[in-house]
Amino acid sequence: MAKARITISLEQDQAERIRRHAERAGMDVSAYLVHAATRQMAESDAIEEQFAEVDALIARAEQAAGVLPAEPAQEPPAELTEQERREVEGALGLVQGRDRQGRRPGHAA
Repeated sequence: MAKARITISLEQDQAERIRRHAERAGMDVSAYLVHAATRQMAESDAIEEQFAEVDALIARAEQAAGVLPAEPAQEPPAELTEQERREVEGALGLVQGRDRQGRRPGHAA
């Protein structure tokens, strides 16, 4: 098989670190980098294969969502009556720990 040359540029400290790792693995730098890249590609391929069904399901869902009818325009909410406003304020006061006069039970006014 014919070989191809690929030139890469990297920081000096990265190059030294790669050289040290290749030496410890008993490989020259080219073989070490090919091994590392091949391993990474195999891992990526395995992940893509593992999630292919999920990716296809998501793509189908996104396609289906694109053809959903638009939501109908909603009318603006009606203004509250004075009675409704008092009821809401009373309910909020109870949630916040206030009685109907706006006082917190157990606290001096």
